[in-house]
Amino acid sequence: MAKFDHNLNRMFSALGDETRRAVVARLARGPASVSELAASHKMALPSFMGHLTKLEDAGLIATSKEGRVRTCRLLNENLTPLNNWLVEQQRVWEKRLDQFDTYVEQRARERNDAT
Repeated sequence: MAKFDHNLNRMFSALGDETRRAVVARLARGPASVSELAASHKMALPSFMGHLTKLEDAGLIATSKEGRVRTCRLLNENLTPLNNWLVEQQRVWEKRLDQFDTYVEQRARERNDAT
């Protein structure tokens, strides 16, 4: 497991903001222009572009320019490390909770046997 993967750190950092998560959620439905993405956020365009830059630097989105229109698309394949990390965390915590459940049940049986 890549606990200290700098790319993973950049991805989680990029997704740590609700505006950027909203952009990723929108791009999951398909590519969109910057102006389309920015329309649903109440901020100046330069501020919004900062969010897109952070997502692009993290490798989560790619942008391309055709004429005067800049289009963003989600890089689905780059979400795999995030998914792998989350799946591993889920596995670890499910195992720990199962062990805790077993311990609690054992203690309850011991208490019942003692009475």
